[in-house]
Amino acid sequence: MGARARTHARTGATGDSGARLPDSALVLTVDIGSSSVRTNLFTERAVRLEEAGTRIPCEPRTTPDGGVELDPYLLLERVFAAIDRTLHKAGRLAEQISGVGMCSLVSNVLGVDRNYRPTTPIYTWADTRGAAEAEELRATLDEEAVHDRTGCYFHPSYLPARLLWLRRTQPRAYARTVRWISLGELVTLRLFGQIGQSLSVASWGGLLNRHTLDWDDRLLFALDVSREQLPPLVDINDPFRGLRSEYATRWPALRDVRWFPCVGDGATSNVGSWCYSPDCVAVQVGTSSAMRVLVPGTPPSKAVPRGLWCYRLDRQTSLVGGALSEGGNVLDWLGALLAMPGDRTLAEEAAGLAADSHGLTILPFVAGERSPGWDSKARAAITGLSLDTRPAQVFRAAHEAITYRLGIVYDLLASCGWLPQARLVVGSGGALLNVPGWLQMLADVLGRPVTASGEPEASSRGAAMIALQACGIIAGFSAIPPLLGSTYRPNMRRHAVYRRAMQRQTALYQRLAIRRLQEAEGGGHEGA
Repeated sequence: MGARARTHARTGATGDSGARLPDSALVLTVDIGSSSVRTNLFTERAVRLEEAGTRIPCEPRTTPDGGVELDPYLLLERVFAAIDRTLHKAGRLAEQISGVGMCSLVSNVLGVDRNYRPTTPIYTWADTRGAAEAEELRATLDEEAVHDRTGCYFHPSYLPARLLWLRRTQPRAYARTVRWISLGELVTLRLFGQIGQSLSVASWGGLLNRHTLDWDDRLLFALDVSREQLPPLVDINDPFRGLRSEYATRWPALRDVRWFPCVGDGATSNVGSWCYSPDCVAVQVGTSSAMRVLVPGTPPSKAVPRGLWCYRLDRQTSLVGGALSEGGNVLDWLGALLAMPGDRTLAEEAAGLAADSHGLTILPFVAGERSPGWDSKARAAITGLSLDTRPAQVFRAAHEAITYRLGIVYDLLASCGWLPQARLVVGSGGALLNVPGWLQMLADVLGRPVTASGEPEASSRGAAMIALQACGIIAGFSAIPPLLGSTYRPNMRRHAVYRRAMQRQTALYQRLAIRRLQEAEGGGHEGA
């Protein structure tokens, strides 16, 4: 605990708001998600100070051809405004900040010129442009070998396809770009005049060799991308320090505070959910969905089932799992599309329906498929509609459909020979925690208990825990007590119903995939 914190604890000093100062050092977190920027203060026990939290919406711009972009200047404005607000709310508490932890959505990329001015928007993982380039890479390179080295498949959400697409469709911007960075480096570049991409963020891009923890030379050669076009690599505990004068004046409490590199929000969500070892599986459903396990070292390729990825938290730890492009985004879209009159919300009525009682089968691929098939051309489909189908039934079926996809990822994780039987499954994310009945549905689909995270801001809490450890305030994550909520136990009768419905969904997926392949082959013959 810093000297100023000890002084406040002895005297019982209070912040500007009148709240008593906690007897601990603090860390500030910056969490840049798919739909908002959030800043928070956490104590040295990783307890969030709710009165200091700030959330500013930052919705991406979508385009008819599948683009999902963020304006880099607007993003910086929102990040800095959120920091302003949290520091203002903190008052004298800000003097106790010992470090800043940052996490963000991944993967994302933007270009900058020789003067480090953006040459492109920030392209997010949800941008499906580049599907043709992903197919081209799959046809010309050995995808299994690339997956072994990088832990990633060829898909528009990763950098190989994205950079090829940019070179072809945005040649002027591509030519002006001297370096490809992520939004995390955009922030530190503005604040410190320095860049360094964490191994965590780099691993989500598809260009990092997970064995050497360096850029993958063979893939760079195939893409005609040089090392100089990518950021220097750093670990998550390598801090930036010494804000540029403009920001040191704006935030005097942060002038010399250690600011740690941006970490993938999936990794920080695992840490913040108390899932930092192989015996605990983290499930997160926010805008999108994911299921992940942190494991020591670098798993061999045979230990990562086909369809899953393998990223990094840091030099010592890997993150294995699968991610869906679907989550709360699908339910929000359906809620607006199927708006119902009356007092009861669509979600509440859907939660009251029996398991798989609607006769519908849904593939929820509104933004293409990621895990486990990585089919960027996959699209949403509904079968079983009739004149008797009601909006709540469609909502319920979509809700179940997303959960089935998570069930597939869980089955793949459970097949890992090196992965012990998980003693705990922890659920986090705004959609999972707040949509009525979703935690129970997840437990029923998996056929095992699911415990709610007691911290709704799990990714921010994880960033705080990483910063606390890097600052030497805690010796390790185990020093932080778990923060867990209610446990939902499975109903095995519903589990059997859901498993049959999962088989029906898989059969529909396979039929449509075969049909697309046949249509593509037929079109190719006609064109010849």
